[in-house]
Amino acid sequence: MKYLLLSYTPAAAWDAATADTPSEEALAAFAAYQKFEQELIATGEFVGSEGLGHPAVSTTVRRSGDGVVATDGPFAELKEVLASFAVIDVASQERAVEIVSRIVEVLGEPIEIRPIMGEDFTA
Repeated sequence: MKYLLLSYTPAAAWDAATADTPSEEALAAFAAYQKFEQELIATGEFVGSEGLGHPAVSTTVRRSGDGVVATDGPFAELKEVLASFAVIDVASQERAVEIVSRIVEVLGEPIEIRPIMGEDFTA
């Protein structure tokens, strides 16, 4: 079953990690994640992963009483922002939790696990 992993980080940490010269802590976190990603590639459980653009350059499209409206950036100041996502293909939700627990242990940031609806979606 495929799972979407949504990685959140404090807005201030986001700004520090994406600065022209990331901190040693940010570089170490990136290296730890890349090592873990290689492990999942080797087991055949890794589907893909991408970092996301800064929330300040995002666009939100909503339906309103005036029709569909696109607005720039987030609607409110956020303490945590969605920083990246990954897709894994594992045998069970328990395995997804096991994988994510290891990532969170190293990086310290929360990750939301969401099943991807498909042929094998039973939730």
